[in-house]
Amino acid sequence: MAGFSDRANDLVDIALVPHPAVTVIFDLGDTPIVVDDGCGQQQRERVVAGLAPSGARGRGLAGSFECLQVRLSPVVAHAVLGASSELGGTVVALDDLWGRDAVRTQEQLRAAESWDDRFAIMEAALARRHDAVRAVDPEVTFSWGQIVASRGQIRVERLAAEAGWSRKRLWSRFRSQIGLTPKRAAQLIRFDHAAHRLAAGHSAALVAADSGYVDQSHLHRDVMAFAGITPTAIAVTPFLAVDDVAWAAPDYGSRT
Repeated sequence: MAGFSDRANDLVDIALVPHPAVTVIFDLGDTPIVVDDGCGQQQRERVVAGLAPSGARGRGLAGSFECLQVRLSPVVAHAVLGASSELGGTVVALDDLWGRDAVRTQEQLRAAESWDDRFAIMEAALARRHDAVRAVDPEVTFSWGQIVASRGQIRVERLAAEAGWSRKRLWSRFRSQIGLTPKRAAQLIRFDHAAHRLAAGHSAALVAADSGYVDQSHLHRDVMAFAGITPTAIAVTPFLAVDDVAWAAPDYGSRT
């Protein structure tokens, strides 16, 4: 989880770059933040962005804003949010998943006196909402871990063999519990690695070669498909620019 606060002199309009995590956003400031899902639907106050939403943007009026953002592994999100396949590429209201508890949590976060207090409140809320009955299959957890470890460069047939399932069963169970097919999940993780390499200043040709793309054109097509912008544009997007500050690597930590 990470806390963000800033003061904008102009209208805020930031593209949400797809990330291999389910993102929960609590708006805590005076200036409302609206998340547009790219299909004409808007969510505000308490928002969940699923894996790889297409064309989603965060918008806000000029002024001060604050928000708390939580990135959940889809393996964890299934147990905490009570949703999975519905979040494959969508933006929804947290209220639809948590009910009144979403509002209560936001009220507690706004009343907190420090970011550390907010992180503690959020951690307690996540623990309270975690339901072991909704835990994903061990085979799905294993497969997700293998896809992440390989940076998306592993074949589904190999995953199925190592998990001890048929390809069809793995595809079905993975899709229902994670929200994406194994192949799409691998593409997303490969894209995320490539996008951060581009944002770090590496050339598109080098990133394509190191990230498992056939060539630079293949990288270009993938970036356009996930983010709707070119590799050159994604390298300077504000959404990725704050990642190295807000999220410690390789394990994400809490920063303000």
